[in-house]
This record gives sequence, C-alpha cells and structure tokens, in this order.
Amino acid sequence: MDSFGRTIDYLRISVTDRCNERCLYCRPHQYKGWIASGEGLSDADLLRIVRVAAGLGFRKFRLTGGEPLLRPGLVELVRQMARIPGVECIGLSTNGVKLAPLAADLRAAGLRTVNVSLDALDPALYHRITGGRIEPVLEGIRAAVKAGFERVKLNTVLMRHVNEQEIWPLIRYSAEHQLPLRLIELMPLTSRDVLTPENFLSVEEVMERLQQEDELVPAPDARLGHGPARYYRLVRTGAIIGFIGAMTQTHFCDTCNKMRLTADGRLRPCLGHHDEINLHEALRAPDDEPLHRLFLHALATKPREHEFRSCYQPGRPMTAIGG
Repeated sequence: MDSFGRTIDYLRISVTDRCNERCLYCRPHQYKGWIASGEGLSDADLLRIVRVAAGLGFRKFRLTGGEPLLRPGLVELVRQMARIPGVECIGLSTNGVKLAPLAADLRAAGLRTVNVSLDALDPALYHRITGGRIEPVLEGIRAAVKAGFERVKLNTVLMRHVNEQEIWPLIRYSAEHQLPLRLIELMPLTSRDVLTPENFLSVEEVMERLQQEDELVPAPDARLGHGPARYYRLVRTGAIIGFIGAMTQTHFCDTCNKMRLTADGRLRPCLGHHDEINLHEALRAPDDEPLHRLFLHALATKPREHEFRSCYQPGRPMTAIGG
C-alpha cells in the first residue's frame, strides 16, 4: 500500500530507450539523449529487480521501451522472469514492427498480453505520425492473435487535426478482429507545447462523437488489463473501447497501481512527476536489502496524482522514461 491506500503491484519496465519509429508525441526530432554505455541494465540486473519487486508484492510486469523488441534476447528474459515466484503476469507494449517473427516464441516463453500502438490505418498518415510503415505492424497484430495471447489490445493516441478521422476506421478494425481499442489523451511527454487546443482531443469529446453514430454503453465486466482505462461497448459496431483521459478525468490517479523502471536504472514512482530513484549503487551491493529499501522509499514518496495539469514540463521524453 502507498501513502494514499492504493495497492501498488504493477511495474512497467523499460528495457531500452531505442526505437525504430519516431512518433510525434514520444520522441522529439532533436533528441540525442541515448543511454551511455554502461548505464543500461543487464538481464541479470533486471531479473534481480523483478525478484525484489515480486518479493514486495508486485505481481504484474510490463516490458516497454523505446521499442522493447529491439532488445537482444528478450524472449529469454521473458522466460526467466516467468520463473520468478510471485510473477503472475508479464505483458509487452510494442509498436508491432518486429512482433510477427517473435510472437510465438514470446508466448511460449510466458508472455501473456500484448499492447500494440496503432495511431492510424491509412499508410500515409501512419508514416506521418511514426515515420514507419503500417504493413509490418498489421502483420504483427495478426501474428499475436494467432500465437494465442490472453489479450491483444490496440492503443491509439488522440491528436486533433492529425488522426481524428481515423477513429472510426480503427473502431471498425478492432471490432472486425475482436480486439479492444484504447483511445488515449495526448499527454505532455515530450514538451508542454504538445498540449494546445489545435492538437489536443479529449476522450469526452470523442465519446460524444461516437454516441452520435452508435450507442455507447459501459462495460464494467470488461477485465482487460491492469491500467486506468474505462471500458465501453459500441452496441451496433460491437467494438470494445477503452478511454484513458489522464488530462481531463480529475480522479484519474485515484486507483493508480503502478511504478516505472527506466532503461537507465531509475525507479520512477509516477510518470507525471520528475522524481526518480537511481538503483545502480544498490545493484552493486552483494545482497538485496538496498534495493528493497529503495522500493519502499519509492512507495512512500509516490504522489497522490500526476502534475500534467499543472504546466508540467517533462525533463526527458517518453522514449527515455518508458511507455
């Protein structure tokens, strides 16, 4: 339990800050702050951190980046994590570009869920948003479904005047393939400048638009993950839609259950705060007590809510922090 009575049992682990795409909301064009040699975490470091976290009651783990599938040996890392007592669920957040050839092996290693970023279906618009190609992403989604993951979810970041015309095509795609689609408000994860009336689109506005075309009803029985999404069903379309409104939902943080580990070994109690705890010295200790203490310190200092609505200016972009 943290200081506000929330159960914190979910650790998101960034395994690399590198990415093979350059999404508009994640990595600034001028970004040069890659992890220096020796600052990244080895597999042994990551497994030790997971063992300590699981011993403290963390049960759910998600591998993120950057693009986590760029990390060599990720399948074996998943396999070793799945063997750690207390680890109940391992998930992956990916852009899907390299997912197709790895999906079956990841599933066999113990990966249970996959979230794929999909901000557009139109190839030209997808390239404009990410700098990449849509075809390998769709192939990766098909491979993930075929591999039999317990859940495959699609994530779309809402951007006014950029991909709002893609919302219905994405909904129809998710309904056709019976995959939940999560619509996510833009957050200040590269700079405060991204949050302008010209490019911010709230989940409330999107919900109003959807209700003009279909009946949107709450789906309280949709148990589709460990995050903050509120799920609804579109009656005629049949799609399951999750709404993540970090900027507009004032009680967004009330049920927060997570902390983050950055690829350069910092434990971050909250995505929307600058506080980070460097784990490198503790990892050099011969026993786990220093790591244990730092996790408890992070738990004690976890804030009540993020600062995104308070003119928050990120110190480093999302690719450096972890998704």
